[in-house]
Amino acid sequence: MKLLVRNLARSTAEHEIRALFSSYGSVSACNLVLDQETGLSKGFAFVEMQNEDEAKAAIEALNLTKVDKSKIRVKKAQH
Repeated sequence: MKLLVRNLARSTAEHEIRALFSSYGSVSACNLVLDQETGLSKGFAFVEMQNEDEAKAAIEALNLTKVDKSKIRVKKAQH
């Protein structure tokens, strides 16, 4: 299941997002979206988890929690 993680602090790194979601299950991909000109985070990422139950548990646990002083939003990504 592909998840959309929004409202990330600009300082949050891709490996931090992967580690955060890995505590709920296996993460097959993690892509922090970067601005092409500056190389800085745009404040959102996509996380892919193969197991749907693990992905739902991650959404339930992480949605509206604070990460690096920002309240993140996590939901299933629209394909």
